[in-house]
Amino acid sequence: MSTTAQMSVHAIGLAPSGLGGRSRRDRSVFHRERASRRRVAHVASCSQSLVRSIGDRIRKGETSAEEVTRSYLAAIEGTNTAIGAFVSVTADDAIAQAKAVDAALRAGEPLGLLAGIPLGVKDNIATATGETSAGSRILTGLKSPYDARVIEALRKAGSVVVGKTNMDEFGMGSTTESSAFGATVNPWDDARVPGGSSGGSAAAVAAAHCVLALGSDTGGSIRQPASFCGVVGLKPTYGLVSRHGLVAYASSFDCIGPLASSVEDAAIALSAMRDGDASDFSDATFQSLSGNPKPASDYHSHLKRLEDLASKPLAGKKFALVKETLGEGVDAGVVGKIIAAAKELEKLGAVVDVVSCPTFGLGLPAYYVLALSEASSNLARYDAIRYGAENTTRSEGLGAEVKRRILMGTYALSAGHSDAYYKRAQETRRLVEMDLNAKLSEYDALLTPAAPTPAYELGGKVNDPLAMFSGDVMTVNVNLAGLPAVVVRAGSVTENGATLPVGLQMVGRPFGEAELLDVAHTFEIATFDAVNGDWAFQGA
Repeated sequence: MSTTAQMSVHAIGLAPSGLGGRSRRDRSVFHRERASRRRVAHVASCSQSLVRSIGDRIRKGETSAEEVTRSYLAAIEGTNTAIGAFVSVTADDAIAQAKAVDAALRAGEPLGLLAGIPLGVKDNIATATGETSAGSRILTGLKSPYDARVIEALRKAGSVVVGKTNMDEFGMGSTTESSAFGATVNPWDDARVPGGSSGGSAAAVAAAHCVLALGSDTGGSIRQPASFCGVVGLKPTYGLVSRHGLVAYASSFDCIGPLASSVEDAAIALSAMRDGDASDFSDATFQSLSGNPKPASDYHSHLKRLEDLASKPLAGKKFALVKETLGEGVDAGVVGKIIAAAKELEKLGAVVDVVSCPTFGLGLPAYYVLALSEASSNLARYDAIRYGAENTTRSEGLGAEVKRRILMGTYALSAGHSDAYYKRAQETRRLVEMDLNAKLSEYDALLTPAAPTPAYELGGKVNDPLAMFSGDVMTVNVNLAGLPAVVVRAGSVTENGATLPVGLQMVGRPFGEAELLDVAHTFEIATFDAVNGDWAFQGA
């Protein structure tokens, strides 16, 4: 199939396939031979909304929700063995959901933007159909009696849940190699990781196995895999989106957010997710708890269009490039792409300053003390008696990384150590929050790489916990402060013959998702060149 054919087929929701049945060695060669064509197929629709283009065809009767769903299910069947993005597929239920959308259309009912759009769901988000195992052997066979709040909202909007995506066990990892169901590989290069812990969701979107996917973000688990897989990832403000139905890792950090092929699609998904949670609090209660007016649930209708780019659409905006994220330990190619992205923002009318955040280096150790302490408490409920797999023990059911983190968290909370570790980490968390919010009182967003390197090779860090922890250095401070952040593409680098995406992280003000997404969308449509299938400033 030609590149043009792949692009047009993807654009109407009939995803390409063609990796099934190959050996691992053959697949590796196959991936490299098709690298340039695949890269174009992945990013061909990045500057436009796949949700809108597919949805428009459904509403006009040019295709049906059932046809779209069957095409994505066929893509999963064809290539999931090679990629490992999905751990389970609920095909019959998905087709039934799609038929219900088509029936509603025939009955003259108005359809929303997400009606008939295939959705992948991270395996730690409860769905009433299929299993919810959080990537762990101890929860194998667990079936939720209800949908998570976000799933209720997205089903109400007409989304079609096609299955559950792979993840690091209980969200503990940054490579999607610690899953009890095997590793997921990066669709750009199957010798590399997709990131984690939402690596299955990021890989599923990148491989055109679904249009949208949900992930969870505790310390960067949406944003880092978005960067590695060349997709858009949004971590909302803590508390904006309901966590009801999310298997807890660290409750004061966990957030659910979307992964998509464009910023506009992520914004459409967030609108639906927020709409389903709008009844949780009254406006007055929300404002008293957060100190902010209750956000609107529309994050997409105000986004700029191509015609708006004739002027300087970001004039009056000020952004801060964080100095500490561009120094030692950060890949030179990544730094180059982030600086090039900053220059593009300046061309769009914005002012970009380089600023220092003195607390930036304090975030990683504080985060791990706090997150692991909360995990040791949250995971105590999984005792191999009340949940999941039968005839197993806690020792057998939990993986090595999960055990390591539980033990570390328990130690940090133990008598004689909680003041030295947990209390000091909480104090550090407050310092990080104050520092970032002080910068955001002056700047509209902070700019950093989403990860210090492009995607690394499988097996490279999974057995080195400290090295794996360091991969979160760009993202954990955002979770410590509870801020929103979005990752967009900032070009790609070449490493050992592989073309690998680089992500730019934009960090916004609390509950400032609307403004943040507008900036990210403007950057995306201004810099993406759909003609050559890459970013206009590539190599700048």
